[in-house]
Formats: sequence, structure tokens, C-alpha cells
Amino acid sequence: MLRRLSAREQIAILLDQHSVSIQKAFLEAITEIVSRVTLALIVDRLEKGDIAGAIDALHIERQAFNPVLDRIAEAYNAGGNVTADNLALRSPEGRRVVFRFDVRNPAAEQWLRDHSSQLVTNIIEDQRQGIRAALTEGLSIGANPRSTALNIVGRISKVTGTRSGGIIGLTASQSGYVANARAELLSGDPAMLRAYLVRGRRSKGPGGAFDKAVARAIDAQTPLPADMVGKMLAGYSNKLLQLRGEVIGQHETALSLFGARNEAFRQAIASGHVAAQDVTKTWRHFPSEHPRMQHIEMAGKVVQFNQPFILPDGTPMMHPHDSSAPASQTLFCKCQADYSVDHIGALVRSRLH
Repeated sequence: MLRRLSAREQIAILLDQHSVSIQKAFLEAITEIVSRVTLALIVDRLEKGDIAGAIDALHIERQAFNPVLDRIAEAYNAGGNVTADNLALRSPEGRRVVFRFDVRNPAAEQWLRDHSSQLVTNIIEDQRQGIRAALTEGLSIGANPRSTALNIVGRISKVTGTRSGGIIGLTASQSGYVANARAELLSGDPAMLRAYLVRGRRSKGPGGAFDKAVARAIDAQTPLPADMVGKMLAGYSNKLLQLRGEVIGQHETALSLFGARNEAFRQAIASGHVAAQDVTKTWRHFPSEHPRMQHIEMAGKVVQFNQPFILPDGTPMMHPHDSSAPASQTLFCKCQADYSVDHIGALVRSRLH
């Protein structure tokens, strides 16, 4: 007979499934944005020094990310349903109480609406900031407008026939990494070229051909050919974009699943099936590559359902992956909250009344 998976095990499966789904939706949204670019229009606006117009011509708009928001809503609903399915609620007479998670509940809908709006705003504004910096740099050094535009939107691959290697989709910081890598490769300065070789996500080329070319450039103290630099940076940008997708997939899945778990308990309490005083939350810390000392200290801490966990630095969190907490407390976090219902206490009180 197959053992029924625990709620924690089911959540772990959902984390894997929905992380991939959200990541895929994000990367497809970026591909769709890039596919609709009219290069000539961007070049024309750059030739006129109109950076704001060039950015607007990219059409990085909220609607493009609707598929991402749809996948996030699916993860949220899945987290709530799993939690509800594992809530073994009983009436005072001992009969099983049927409880279903309601993703249409006003509080649930408000969470999705507020979180989705903030997420897309952050994605768009961060991209625009990075693109604006790249375009401004290109104009300030007198770079060819077409080359500057191609550095943003990517170049068409002779193999796939699609654009890749631009900075659309990257964070402002990642766009800066690409700009710095370009400066290193075109510098001809041995120290700067060596700095490029320590970039963990650089494209090494077939058989390490790119790294070998950099080594030769270091010996000769000369810049690399511009066409080779373009290929190297395209590979670097593509890897950074993949990383961006992975981070969004993992982070948004965790926020959605664990936010929905908390909402499911809130709904159970609001329905009268369980009293808030009978529900406690326990912070569970799980090993990660770069553990937060504050989260290690939180391991095993127990609070009532309506109370927040208070981290050592004073940050309040209703549960691990609380979307209202700063990213420094949620990004790459592996922690979870275990919820417990004191059925015996609830039964004793019901009989006293």
C-alpha cells in the first residue's frame, strides 16, 4: 500500500513543478517582447538622442507578463488546495469537517492582485533602469546607434533565426555586469581581461575557445575582435537571463505556496471550523547553500497563528516567505512554517460551553 505523502512533501513537489512553470513563462515573455522589436525605430530615436523614446519603443509593458501572473496564480491555488486537503478538521462530535480553499476569497484575490502588481512594476522598472544606463553610455561614448540598439535587443542568430544576447529581461545589476564585461574584453588591458575570466557565468565557447582567445589577448595586450566580443557577450547575457528566470521561478513559487498556506488557515479560522487560539506556527529551517544566521536562530520558534515571527534584527514575518518582508529575508530561503491545530483543546472548550 502506497504511503500518503505528507503536506510538506506535497509542497516540495509543488515547489519544483511551479518554479519551472513560472521560469518558463518569464523567459517566454522576454522572447515575445524581443520578437516584436522594430530595430529601425529604436535606431532612429537613438540617432535623435531620444533615449526615453527608444525605451518606449521596446514596449516592455505589463500585458507581456500576464502569462507569468497566471502561473503564479496557479501556484497560489495549488498551495491553498494542498493545505486544505491536509487539514484534518473535526466537529466537537468527532465528525470530519469538509473544508475547501477558496482562491476567490476577497483576501486571497487581494494578495494576488497586490503581489502581481508590485512584481510586474519591479520587473519593468528594473529593466528600464538597466536599459537606460546602457543607452546613455552608448550615446556618451559616441557608439554607433545601431550597435547600441543591438546590444540592447540582441542579434539574430543564423542558426535559430531569433534574437538573443541582449539585455532585455536582465536586472539593472545584470545589465551592468554585461557592460563591464564588454569594457574588459575591449580594453586590451591584461588586468581587465583577467577580471573577465573570473566571471562565473561567462561563455567559454566550444572547447573553451573564448577563454583561450582571452588568454592570447592577455599575452598580446590587445583587445579582442569586436565580432568575437559580441558572441561572448551574447552567451554571457543568455546565461544571466536564464539565472534571472530561475530566481523569479523559485522566489515567486515560494511566496505563492507559503502565502496560500497561511491564507488557507486564515479561511479555516474565519469559517469557524477552527479557532485562531488553537493554531500555532513553528519555524522550520532547512539547510541551504548560503544559510542566513537569523533563520538558523529562528529554527523551532513557535508563535500563535495571528502573531508574527520576530527575527533577531526585528523584522516581523507572518511566515517564512512572507511577501511583505524584504527580499533579503526571502530570496533563496528554504525555510517553511509548520502549522499545528490543538484539537484536544478545542474539544475540551466546546464541551465546557
